[in-house]
Amino acid sequence: MSEQPRVRTTEGAVQGLWRQGHAVFRGIPYAQPPVGALRFAAPAPPHRWEGTRQATEFGPVVPLSLPIDVGPPQGTDWLTLNVGTPDPGAAGLPVLVWIPVGGYLSAASSDPMFDPAALAEAGVVVVTINCRVGAEGFAFLDDAPPNRGFLDQIAALEWVQRNIAAFGGDPGRVTVAGVSAGAGSVAALLTMKAARGLFRRAMAHSVPGLHSTPALARQVTAAFADRLGVAAPTAAAWRDLDPWHLAAELTSFNAGLQAHRESWGRLTETGTALCPVVDGEVLPETPWPALTGARASGIELLVGHARDEFRLFSVMSGRRGTFTEQDARDALDLLAPQPDGARAYRAAFPQAGAEELVEAVYSDALFRMPSQQLAEANAAAGGTSYLFELCWTAPALGGALGACHSLDVPLAFGTLDSPVGVQLIGDEPTPEAVALSREFQEIWVRFVTTGDAGWSAYRPGGRLTRVLNTESQTTPYPEEASRRIWEGHAPAPFDLP
Repeated sequence: MSEQPRVRTTEGAVQGLWRQGHAVFRGIPYAQPPVGALRFAAPAPPHRWEGTRQATEFGPVVPLSLPIDVGPPQGTDWLTLNVGTPDPGAAGLPVLVWIPVGGYLSAASSDPMFDPAALAEAGVVVVTINCRVGAEGFAFLDDAPPNRGFLDQIAALEWVQRNIAAFGGDPGRVTVAGVSAGAGSVAALLTMKAARGLFRRAMAHSVPGLHSTPALARQVTAAFADRLGVAAPTAAAWRDLDPWHLAAELTSFNAGLQAHRESWGRLTETGTALCPVVDGEVLPETPWPALTGARASGIELLVGHARDEFRLFSVMSGRRGTFTEQDARDALDLLAPQPDGARAYRAAFPQAGAEELVEAVYSDALFRMPSQQLAEANAAAGGTSYLFELCWTAPALGGALGACHSLDVPLAFGTLDSPVGVQLIGDEPTPEAVALSREFQEIWVRFVTTGDAGWSAYRPGGRLTRVLNTESQTTPYPEEASRRIWEGHAPAPFDLP
């Protein structure tokens, strides 16, 4: 292994580096930089190059609309991907394509939480991608294609089909995966004609029901244009705006969403003003009706959620322990299924106080029920669904986080020592954390390799679910009370009230 690994792609040769017994290639362009005339356009095929391109550094981070520090902008070659492979000279290895999108506001494939080392050691080729998010990826502009972030993901999957065999991977055994908005992206790809044939299996952790109608998206984007001081919500009017300034303005805009509750309804509770649009062409409809109505085919799907999805947000915002009865009434009125969801929640959870009701309806509306219903819809479409719920309490902060949103990601990647892993699990992982991490990795590797997660598939009659904890077990779906409340109420696109 003295010589650095070198691979020839269809666009040119790349040289990576050996790391912990596997080869990594970073910052490979799968499309041209979406700037200048290409800004807000569909991704354009990457340029070819002569000689050997160094692929040892991650590509520049896309402009993020989250209040986190990623350092100064590094360039505009945002549409890149990274490959970690056990052996570039191998053939037929299973491939995991990870979409690291959070809130449709961030996409940092360089996050140490997504380090491929443990999965590569287990024989999986891991691809992590950057794609446009926020205004660059999802602003609904009159003269630009909608859902550009999804179009980027499709372009990355097309690159994988062209090139992954050169890295030892099998283009016929590609699993596309993500958590949160990454899982929402996976769900959208299930329904998009342009994505057909680009992957065989899918893994979706904590699927959000986060989509807008064109009417709402147009109004929100126009309001954002007003904030920017530009004449119109068009690519022509926005093209010369600094991308990082645009991202920072969207961060502030999202922080003030609740002021628009009367005008924009449920959208204002998400913190994501510019989300995917059900435009009828790029995204013809949401995945739940597409699958149950047989307009999309079922697939081998691993899908799940955490027990306490909302807890991360209530703790990090400082709201945990402060929710009042009025907060509970507001949350139930806005988020519970209509017309009698608020009454149904109080009847189903008669001992619950305000805090528990707020957490239950937010967890259900944002992640738990969209995930459970995706398992059900995929099974109805003839696919095979495996459903899990993570019930292990994160040790950090004295257990206050519970089994919270995103806890499953460092467990599954085996990156307990990453910054997010430490934040959730602590500086010194307990033996229980290490064992659960190993179990998650075994589930992932088995699924991407064989399509079988290792427990009985989810079926509408039995609804068997793998409950992941210190001692995991397969049981009927644990959130049955919530499931009954939401039955027949698949996530609908946010619309004008």
